[in-house]
Amino acid sequence: MCQSISGRNASLHSCQAGYSLVELLVVLTLAAVLFGVAMPAMTAMINSQRSLALASALLSSLNMARAEAIKRNGRAVLCKSTTGAACTSAGGWEQGWIVFHDANNNAALDAGEQLIEQKGAVAPGLTLTGNTPVANYVSFSASGSAKLVSGAFQAGTFTVCLVPPSATDVRQLILSSTGRPRARKGAVADCQ
Repeated sequence: MCQSISGRNASLHSCQAGYSLVELLVVLTLAAVLFGVAMPAMTAMINSQRSLALASALLSSLNMARAEAIKRNGRAVLCKSTTGAACTSAGGWEQGWIVFHDANNNAALDAGEQLIEQKGAVAPGLTLTGNTPVANYVSFSASGSAKLVSGAFQAGTFTVCLVPPSATDVRQLILSSTGRPRARKGAVADCQ
């Protein structure tokens, strides 16, 4: 509804416009449908990024431990840790881990050994497991190769999974006996 107001020197037009209830309901219905379609895709993208971020964090720590072993010309260890001050053999790697200089080659953080890095627990909904050779720790020698405390070569696979597992979000880190880690996509069957 428009009305004109005229004055001596100016002419003003005033219009009132609005939306009807039907138009408003149509817009809200379309918005709800678009939100319903977009939400699963957004959730999948977020989950994929979470698993990728966890795999990248562990890969970074593995590379750091290897580099520290070479730089210090001595052992460096990455192990599971709930406290950030001691290694643990219980639980998975998602509870956190530490990197330290292992002067006495026992894969345990002892008094006088330098803590290099600490990573806390990851957000719920992700698991990070290592197969038997890397279930509790990874130890790098001065040459950068991965070796168990017994001296045997150490090679293994870490697997990042969502809970429940999703085929598109499984990531694996494979540690070769030379100490070089590499990343690849995994399958739901890799999640235990």
